[in-house]
Amino acid sequence: MDTANAIGSTGQPGSAPAPVRGGASVGTLGRHLARRLVEIGAKDVFSVPGDFNLTLLDHLIEEPELNLVGCCNELNAGYAADGYARSRGVGACVVTFTVGGLSVLNAIAGAYSENLPVICIVGGPNSNDYGTNRILHHTIGLPDFTQELRCFQAITCSQAVVNNLGDAHELIDTAISTALKECKPVYISISCNLPGIPHPTFARDPVPFFLAPKVSNQLGLEAAVEATADFLNKAVKPVLVGGPNIRVAKAQKAFIELADATGYPIAIMPSGKGLVPEHHPHFIGTYWGAVSSSFCGEIVESADAYVFVGPIFNDYSSVGYSLLIKKEKAIIVQPHRVTVGNGPSLGWVFMADFLSALAKKLRKNTTALENYRRIYVPPGIPLKRAQNEPLRVNILFKHIQGMLSGDTAVIAETGDSWFNCQKLRLPENCGYEFQMQYGSIGWSVGATLGYAQAAKDKRVISCIGDGSFQVTAQEISTMIRCGQRSIIFLINNGGYTIEVEIHDGPYNVIKNWDYTGLVNAIHNGEGKCWTAKVRSEDELTEAIKTATGEQKDSLCFIEVFVHKDDTSKELLEWGSRVSAANSRPPNPQ
Repeated sequence: MDTANAIGSTGQPGSAPAPVRGGASVGTLGRHLARRLVEIGAKDVFSVPGDFNLTLLDHLIEEPELNLVGCCNELNAGYAADGYARSRGVGACVVTFTVGGLSVLNAIAGAYSENLPVICIVGGPNSNDYGTNRILHHTIGLPDFTQELRCFQAITCSQAVVNNLGDAHELIDTAISTALKECKPVYISISCNLPGIPHPTFARDPVPFFLAPKVSNQLGLEAAVEATADFLNKAVKPVLVGGPNIRVAKAQKAFIELADATGYPIAIMPSGKGLVPEHHPHFIGTYWGAVSSSFCGEIVESADAYVFVGPIFNDYSSVGYSLLIKKEKAIIVQPHRVTVGNGPSLGWVFMADFLSALAKKLRKNTTALENYRRIYVPPGIPLKRAQNEPLRVNILFKHIQGMLSGDTAVIAETGDSWFNCQKLRLPENCGYEFQMQYGSIGWSVGATLGYAQAAKDKRVISCIGDGSFQVTAQEISTMIRCGQRSIIFLINNGGYTIEVEIHDGPYNVIKNWDYTGLVNAIHNGEGKCWTAKVRSEDELTEAIKTATGEQKDSLCFIEVFVHKDDTSKELLEWGSRVSAANSRPPNPQ
């Protein structure tokens, strides 16, 4: 090999093949990556430019079916890719080396926790700098380029460092296909001098992936179905509870098939909301321990058998580990494992296969559903408001409920919006997303951008607290630039309300902003954006009428003023229990 062209050499400028820019990029790494992203469905890529990724961005822009969405910072670009993946099944973001990569880490960790395939692409150092003792900018000042890679290893399911065209095709395709198979983020670093250089491995369009379907171990499947059917057919009042891992297992259809066949009541765990149709006649609400929907918790916890499909039991979903659930009564169905009470646990049994097979073996049993209907009392009407009374949170969400349809989607920010949005009854085909496992405040702003970009047939309704909004507010700019028409309810109560209910202190009070003034300044007369301040129910009604009427094609930002202590009863209960869990003393040594 000519030493001037060897990877890691100190070759002179011009010693490598000349990069091909733009439309003439047939047969290049840059074009292959762009076409591959289009082929898997990531047709909008969220990016922040930096000197190490600029050439790569040139080639992404030149792909006619791919839209590059420039974001205000890398964290928001990652959150946007997360939101996009929730709608389209995969998302992608492009940032620069280390300063960009370490900034996007938090968002990628959130996507990992929520089982979302996000392709995180980083423009890396020139290939000739690998293996040298050089110190580069955008690093911590050491001749070690692996710091960023090591950080990503913990929060991605595959990593590829592309600094050689010879194996670039294999590394890129392996990483992307792994993301799709594992439903987790991946990290791809591409040397800044490689995207425009022709190479024979990129001579044709990428062949669509064939991801071999995962097939259950037939003997294990039969054993799991037999043990579960025997368990449930002996039960008097079994129930069915859906959790967040239904998404990663792609088992929504099989879940409903089982519900239809058995007549069991359907509850959801809070993080499973949006994955199970709430218009189903067997739906009874959210099971969340002490803060469950009215009458739902009683039915689930009094059952003599419960089937948890795709659950995640953490301190938040278990309300500080206080669920009244007994292992010996539970069937736990995970994406590739079934555990029957205190009995057998069978692996390589896939959720959708198992639920469909089980539906054919269970006897119909509507006892628990009939019990629910017997004790159920419809929700009361909020107290009649006094003249000029300040707006209350329960009134706000009564009106948001009236806005929902199959053409809308709800994004709920970490905080009291978790609990208030959980009580919304979703119409058929209404989307719903929140980030319960990771719970990163500010997530919803970027996620709203990404989800709205992916689901242009829906109008996104986002409920965001003022504290969370201050973390990521600037991405409103990108929403306006993209012509999005989401409706954002900014709930201004002067602080981090969810933290107050866990452990109060002066650090939970924030500096108040003129939020509509900020959004108007960002709007700056370019694009379609409308804002309103709301302090009463009459003003709220008028604002919603405008947002859904004459401003239906605009981004609508409605700042809602409520009292700092106006919280849901569920947050009060949940906060005290989580606080108790957090403050447990050390075990005796």
